[in-house]
Amino acid sequence: MLNYKRYRRVPVVPYPERTWPDKEIEKAPVWCSVDLRDGNQALTDPMTVEEKIEMFQLLLKLGFKEIEVGFPSASQIEYDFLRKLVDDNLIPDDVWIQVLVQCREHLVKRTFEALDGVKNAIVHIYNSTSTLQREVVFKKGKEEIRQIAIDGTKMVKECAADFKGNLRLEYSPESFTGTELEYALEVCEAVCDEWGATKDEPIIINLPSTVEMTTPNVYADQIEWMDRHFKDRKRVILSIHPHNDRGTGVASCELALLAGADRVEGTLFGNGERTGNLDILTVSYNMFSQGINPELNLENITEIKDVYERCCKMDVPERHPYAGKLVFTAFSGSHQDAINKGMQAMREKKQEWWEVPYLPIDPSDIGREYEPIVRINSQSGKGGVAFVMDSEFGFKLPKKMHKEFADVIQKIAEKQGEVAPSTIYETFQKEYLRKLAPYELIRAKAEDLAESETEVEVVFSSRGELKQAKAVGNGPLAALKRVLAEESGMDFKLLDYSQHALSQGSEAKAAAYICLRNNKTGKETYGVGVSSNITRAGFRAMFSAVNRLEEQE
Repeated sequence: MLNYKRYRRVPVVPYPERTWPDKEIEKAPVWCSVDLRDGNQALTDPMTVEEKIEMFQLLLKLGFKEIEVGFPSASQIEYDFLRKLVDDNLIPDDVWIQVLVQCREHLVKRTFEALDGVKNAIVHIYNSTSTLQREVVFKKGKEEIRQIAIDGTKMVKECAADFKGNLRLEYSPESFTGTELEYALEVCEAVCDEWGATKDEPIIINLPSTVEMTTPNVYADQIEWMDRHFKDRKRVILSIHPHNDRGTGVASCELALLAGADRVEGTLFGNGERTGNLDILTVSYNMFSQGINPELNLENITEIKDVYERCCKMDVPERHPYAGKLVFTAFSGSHQDAINKGMQAMREKKQEWWEVPYLPIDPSDIGREYEPIVRINSQSGKGGVAFVMDSEFGFKLPKKMHKEFADVIQKIAEKQGEVAPSTIYETFQKEYLRKLAPYELIRAKAEDLAESETEVEVVFSSRGELKQAKAVGNGPLAALKRVLAEESGMDFKLLDYSQHALSQGSEAKAAAYICLRNNKTGKETYGVGVSSNITRAGFRAMFSAVNRLEEQE
């Protein structure tokens, strides 16, 4: 049994004045990618310079205007990478380059050396403020920890005097979620005052969930409390940096946005220390699914995934939201049926907005149009098989036929697992279109004798023997039915007939479906025929159905 008594609950924030539960996200925040620093330092095999450049260029293509590129004072590789971005003129004029540095004088000076030539720079300083870190790691009191933050600010301010570009300070009280709110506010205000932050030259106050300690609603309370207690909120850009230790980083971010956050730091696909950082892509696509412009260029998730996996040497899980291989795939029969009906309703209504069960967005909107929405295994149902036949091959099976063909595919799935669309179509051809024994149509001619009478002359193969016959009926199919009933000796009834075009243009073909019932056994079955001539397609469907009836006998 788990020894749960070893752990204590993290106390909630007593904050009954909260207003965030009644709000909704209305616009995208300022996005800051930390893939090249926070994400890269968490990789088993960190990115090479070439991979960093490829990732940097991807982030630019996606539309990030703030990108944290590294910790240049702590690593020669990261120093050289930043210098390469500057020297090779790879940084667009409207992009802010962010660097992280500890509050130590020699590290701050080294950081500014690396930034020389950057037009827009964010210098991000931090120090741990939480109760646990103060007591266990630094063994310092509140005043001493507060002074570290103030001194770091002074160092940046002194170096900034000679910096030729635009500069913004970012301060993070590390382990904010484990820090007393009043104390966190005190330290942040001290940094703002020392920097001389104003409405026109604001400071970024970043409140990280360095280790996710509580449910997302508590983080939201902490963010709103800070938001409402800054003495001059207009001089602060309120930023968040959620981690994912409890698996709720996305929820923490979304609730924090409701609580007043202006800016979000995170990574593509949530790469980061331990269980990872906030997944910026998921939050952005969540906004998109609610009709909110995420203000990032996310039209091709496959390209994003490919670059990420190549540079980070990590695989995106198959069930990862939006990007996972299987996230737009339905195996469950009831889900497949609902998706099928939803797609049909969309087409019939010709509605502009997306509204399909189990699919929050149209996969084609993010570059997933070439991947199957419905995949077939032993858990699938009749609707899924019908959907594949329609979406992949253009056959709109009659509703009563769905179960008949799905039962055939079910037997295959139970033996081999997932059944590919190509196998489904091959089976369809074998069961219906190439069902040519014992009777095979060679040629036929229909002639109207009167308003309600048609004569059919048909040449066909019966158990390998070529035969010719004539019959009259109140239509071509009725006449052909008489020929085949006499030849087969079966007593059957025509229950259903339907047809539709398979394609358009000079190569247009029609598909016809016929359902027959054996009056002796009561069994029913469908036949399918395809031809450029609709009458011939119906004749082939009749032969297909009769052959299937006789096979059942």
